[in-house]
Amino acid sequence: MVLGWNIFIFVAVAVIILSLVASVVALRSKERSIVAVVLSLMGVLLMAAFVAVLWSTLSRPPLRTMGETRLWYSLFLLVAGVMTYARWSYRWILSFSTVLASVFMIINILRPEIHDATLMPALQSPWFVPHVSVYMFSYALLGCATLMSLYALFRSDRRLDMAIDRVLWGGVAFFTVGMLTGSLWAKEAWGAYWSWDAKEAWAVVAWGLFLLAMHLSRRHPRLRYGVIILAFMALQMCWWGVNYLPSAVESVHTYNRN
Repeated sequence: MVLGWNIFIFVAVAVIILSLVASVVALRSKERSIVAVVLSLMGVLLMAAFVAVLWSTLSRPPLRTMGETRLWYSLFLLVAGVMTYARWSYRWILSFSTVLASVFMIINILRPEIHDATLMPALQSPWFVPHVSVYMFSYALLGCATLMSLYALFRSDRRLDMAIDRVLWGGVAFFTVGMLTGSLWAKEAWGAYWSWDAKEAWAVVAWGLFLLAMHLSRRHPRLRYGVIILAFMALQMCWWGVNYLPSAVESVHTYNRN
């Protein structure tokens, strides 16, 4: 196990504590709190520093295994949370992003991985880092939109609906860029832009549902929120659920199941 991963538990605990304190400060402040923003940014920078250390230790982008993508997802969730809070001063968003990011960090603590520096030929492409990192950032934005939608099911708030709308549009935009860069990468690696394997099929399902949510009328907010939640479930199938399907054995997207 590489050095970077050995210290992850200490980094994760520190990041979770900083984020939790920031969440509490935000909840207790009626206006946007500079203290909450600073504490959140400290957590983001600490997590980003760990990713940089891991990248340097592995001598490759830490984006290959499932645990490594969970690491990026946790980082981008925290980024999305503090960006949304700083922009709209919505007090609950830091709590939402902190809880979800903490879940993925705890999973990585409970399931440490054995890493190596090798990359299969298909991953030795200039499209590898932009494709996966853009996807992870879109997943984080869409995760925040989903958490806010869950909350909005039980509490009507026009300002919250506007925040969901903005985060959703941003998430879908990055998700679309991820699909486009992925198709260009696929053409370079396998000779075809699209192969319609399980991962790609679920990506289209999730993308289509998020587009549907974007175009649903605000006169039916509960239906809209429900579609966002359903789309996020499809997104989980695209990200990791397909690994448990029989067709995953023959998928061109199967690199590492850890």
